[in-house]
Amino acid sequence: MIRFILICTVVIGYLILSIPLLIAEWILGKFAPLKKDFSSLRIIQGVFRLILRIAGTKVTVIGEENVPKDTPVLYIGNHRSYFDIILTYSRCPIRTGYVAKKEMLRYPLLSNWMKYLHCLFLDRKDIKQGLQTILTAIEKIKSGISICIFPEGTRNRNSSEQELLPFHEGSFKIATKTNCPIIPMALNNTAQIFEAHTPRVTPCHVVLEYGKPIYPDQLDKEQKKHLGAYTRDVISEMLSKNKDLI
Repeated sequence: MIRFILICTVVIGYLILSIPLLIAEWILGKFAPLKKDFSSLRIIQGVFRLILRIAGTKVTVIGEENVPKDTPVLYIGNHRSYFDIILTYSRCPIRTGYVAKKEMLRYPLLSNWMKYLHCLFLDRKDIKQGLQTILTAIEKIKSGISICIFPEGTRNRNSSEQELLPFHEGSFKIATKTNCPIIPMALNNTAQIFEAHTPRVTPCHVVLEYGKPIYPDQLDKEQKKHLGAYTRDVISEMLSKNKDLI
């Protein structure tokens, strides 16, 4: 429980104490938007790394060389833990927005930082609004901002992490409409940080593997038609391969 309390203290304390910083970042954005984007990115990455240290999470990273440093990508990952976001966002080399559920807008200060970081808020019950979110994500990619999405649509609570939920194919229009590379991410054992024994945060070993970039225009017709299922299979193979590393 001590780690959980410490993490809550860091998160709440940071959000409150960062109010002047939010204002400063807003002012910076009026004169130098790009500088503001990168300063916000690095600030939050620093906070996330601190949270991972407090949690006692040992991270093995595989294939980070597969992530381009000079072009936006669509990150696609499996999703079993809130810590998936903390773990992956702390390693993004360039500006990256995550697609989150619209309920996150309820939380003041947190939602402000998420907007600064180009996060998008998805209403999973509103098809029209969901399409607009995809269109906005396409524009983000075109402007040089990577997008990360967990296309299972929710945290996977299956007993086996190799048993993935179906991937929503609509998410992949972000890649097919921009021809940006898809970076598959396989996250092993992240539920053991918190979700497997809520509310305790427990030290554990997790594996994050970045697969080789998938370029939609280099796939055959059938693979491109079922791009979500194709990417899901790639991630599933990585999860199976890395389970013995835990």
